[in-house]
Amino acid sequence: MSEFSFDIASLRAAYLSGSLTPAQVMAEVLRRIAAIDDPAIWISRPADKVLMAEAEALTARADEIAKLPLYGIPFSVKDNIDVAGQPTTAACPAFEYHPSASATVVAKLVAAGAIVIGKTNLDQFATGLVGVRSPYGIPRNSFDPKMVPGGSSSGSAVSVAGGLVSFALGTDTAGSGRVPAAFNNLVGVKPTRGLISNSGMVPACRSIDCVSIFALTVPDALAVLDVAGGFDATDAYSVAAPAGFSATLRAAPGTFTFAVPHQAELEFFGDEAARALFAEAVARAEALGGTRMEIDFAPWVETANLLYGPWTAERTAAVGPLLAVEPDVLHPVTRQIVEVGLKPTAVEIFQAQYRLQELRQVIAPLWQTADFLLVPTTGTAFSLADLEAAPVARNTDLGYYTNFTNLLDLSAIAVPSGFKPNGFPAGVTLIGPAWHDAKLAAVAHSLHRAMCGTMGATGFPQPETTAVPAVISQPEIEIAVFGAHLTGQPLNPQLRGFGGKFQRTCRTADRYRMVAIPGRILRPGLIDIGDAGQVIEGEIWSLPSASLAAFLATITPPLGLGTVRLAEGQSSLGFICEGGVLTDGAADVSAFGHWPAYLQSLAT
Repeated sequence: MSEFSFDIASLRAAYLSGSLTPAQVMAEVLRRIAAIDDPAIWISRPADKVLMAEAEALTARADEIAKLPLYGIPFSVKDNIDVAGQPTTAACPAFEYHPSASATVVAKLVAAGAIVIGKTNLDQFATGLVGVRSPYGIPRNSFDPKMVPGGSSSGSAVSVAGGLVSFALGTDTAGSGRVPAAFNNLVGVKPTRGLISNSGMVPACRSIDCVSIFALTVPDALAVLDVAGGFDATDAYSVAAPAGFSATLRAAPGTFTFAVPHQAELEFFGDEAARALFAEAVARAEALGGTRMEIDFAPWVETANLLYGPWTAERTAAVGPLLAVEPDVLHPVTRQIVEVGLKPTAVEIFQAQYRLQELRQVIAPLWQTADFLLVPTTGTAFSLADLEAAPVARNTDLGYYTNFTNLLDLSAIAVPSGFKPNGFPAGVTLIGPAWHDAKLAAVAHSLHRAMCGTMGATGFPQPETTAVPAVISQPEIEIAVFGAHLTGQPLNPQLRGFGGKFQRTCRTADRYRMVAIPGRILRPGLIDIGDAGQVIEGEIWSLPSASLAAFLATITPPLGLGTVRLAEGQSSLGFICEGGVLTDGAADVSAFGHWPAYLQSLAT
């Protein structure tokens, strides 16, 4: 084992101190690739002398380290993502083409100082969670060559776990950025759909694909995501992040609520060691301040089943021309799967879309009470022999906890959760709403640190980390409500529907009047009159900033949002009223001090 780790934090510290140069790191990269001697990891790589020349050029730019966040960091790229100067095959030689430009995400990373070491192997056309459906061989699992490496991003994961590169790009449609992470003791980020551009990527299911990130630690993964993310007009599915979003790692909250499937719905396919490791991970989350709640997992499983029902047609659309002209060039299992996509009718596809939307509505209320869903990344792992006996069924089993995530437009991060008695790793995944990437990462980092494990298969311990600020990185805005949006009142479901979450009760400063505004729904109006006002009780709710504009559109005059002064000198955005209603015959109900108290008086 080499004397230094390739985790980004350690390499960057060494570069800044002058104790290492990119040329020295590249020499070590090439030494490690030769030592591991697994050609199935790579589909193509630049010549060693080309890589050394790139590293030497960066070494000459040492004065730019501070402004290049990924200066001298080696990484690999799944071979369904374009890299200029290298062929793209998607693990199908007949499909090979030579892009003139790198994918947007690769160009961003290179511009930040990172060096592409090579293109990695994958399940052909990113179809599979196993990592074995490739004419270029099977990358060896980092812990047991008899076990599947995980897919479809097999080569990417193995290259990181083996310490050949610092991070890797994969893709994730059904779990391809998470399953290989679990099987190789890695962190796997499946970002919010559209956060990272897919421009320059060969699609599997274009409408739900994500570029994913494999890294040795959560801080490393977030450092890459911070560079890789951003709106790209050349990608029709790119999405601009809501105002204030940041991929910067933050401190985990002191308390949080997490959901887990009901015990009867936890599926480990007979793997009791995996069951025990998940129980330990749940206990670890509780020890960090989490409160567990069990949920009905049936809607999630039904959503997952849609992916290999009518949605298979989207995979067929991605490789349709090749299937029509040269079907025999496809891997037999890949061909079997994409041919299924020829069967659904347009009516069946629309029906599946309608059912998906219904399931989204069923699942959405969970986020009112839970900060994230915690699941095993996979219920078990399979040997190559197990897989050969039932290649499609075993692959389906591996997607039990992953297949639904992109269909539901959720963010996710997979982290290691320990090792089974046989020495094989397992992982857990934190899943939350879109744009909660950094919030999930904060807790995931704490979980990974609490496990005190080594990174990948490198044998190196996780590096020490400095304190991070306790700032919510998913932009959420607190709003003070005093009337029809209060808990139990008629407009509260509307607030929840926009993603609102109850935070706490509140009291205003003693400077307000409250009036009852007649209408279809009786509403209170809060008016700041300065001295000689009343204290009014209300509630503080948080609302995702991405929902604020739509929520504002539901508020009708004379109400609006403005600054509400709270007790003890604090303030909050909240409901206020135009002062003119005092002279328009609206009843002054300030003496009640609380809108429900006034409503109760009307009832009696």
